[in-house]
Amino acid sequence: MLPNSDELAEALLDLAVPHQDIDEAVRLSRHITGDTETLRILDTAVTDLVQDMGQIRGTTLDIPGLPDATSATARFFPLYVFVAALPHVRAHHRERGIPDDVSRHTLADVGRCVAWHRRWHGTGGLLIPEWLTLHFHGELYQLGRLQFQRSRIGRRTGASIAAAGLPQTPGEPALAVHVPDFMGPLTPQAVERSLALAQAFFTRHYPEETYPVATCASWLLDPQLKRRLPKDSNIVRFQERFHPVRPPTAPEAPEASEHLEDMEPVRFVFGTTDVPLDRLPRRTVLERAVLDHLREGGHWHVGRGWLEL
Repeated sequence: MLPNSDELAEALLDLAVPHQDIDEAVRLSRHITGDTETLRILDTAVTDLVQDMGQIRGTTLDIPGLPDATSATARFFPLYVFVAALPHVRAHHRERGIPDDVSRHTLADVGRCVAWHRRWHGTGGLLIPEWLTLHFHGELYQLGRLQFQRSRIGRRTGASIAAAGLPQTPGEPALAVHVPDFMGPLTPQAVERSLALAQAFFTRHYPEETYPVATCASWLLDPQLKRRLPKDSNIVRFQERFHPVRPPTAPEAPEASEHLEDMEPVRFVFGTTDVPLDRLPRRTVLERAVLDHLREGGHWHVGRGWLEL
């Protein structure tokens, strides 16, 4: 299931795993290949991941953990799952004629998640590995500054689209837009280029699917940011591309659960939620906006929107 040490190191480089984490990942791999039960768990995880490759599952897949969840090997275990699945997703990309650079940039999100783990916890590992199951199932692609997931229109978004007079309905295809970290500023030019790349990419490589709209669910679309940021900020200009989807009139979850969304911008702007708010830096307009809103008793929310392609 796993390549030997030399080939494993090369595969980790291909996946943009930071150099400082490669030695440990290669060293710990012997605990995988030398244990029958761990190999069985790995085989099951890879089989589940690559099953029905290219079909739209519409949800992420849980990666099983090892019995000793606190060990270093357990922290790296999802990384070995993706290395073992790499030949399968590459074969799918070849079958679809997907360019090597798009394939490489897409799967390099593994390295981003390793970097996030070290930034968050100070150790090697893989943060939120379930997210990467979309990449390794042929459902998500990095195209310029943005990522695009083959997805479907949800109920509330469908109602908003219908109110605008378009024929698309819930359950029909849509591209879900994601904004990755460590990719530079979210300039209007970069967004425009990504949207153009996405239209050409999916028309060419998934011609049987039609994507007339793109959707987005992100803290970046919280309309309260417009009151906190300059009108010419990249985030505000990104928001203005989307038709907002109204939140439900009644909470879908208890108020305490709603407030969990407060930490979404904190998580992405500061890279941690473990530091008290009064100890976080206030170097940029965005950092000050996120913190001041919370200190004044406000709450952040995940906003939703759509745009016509």
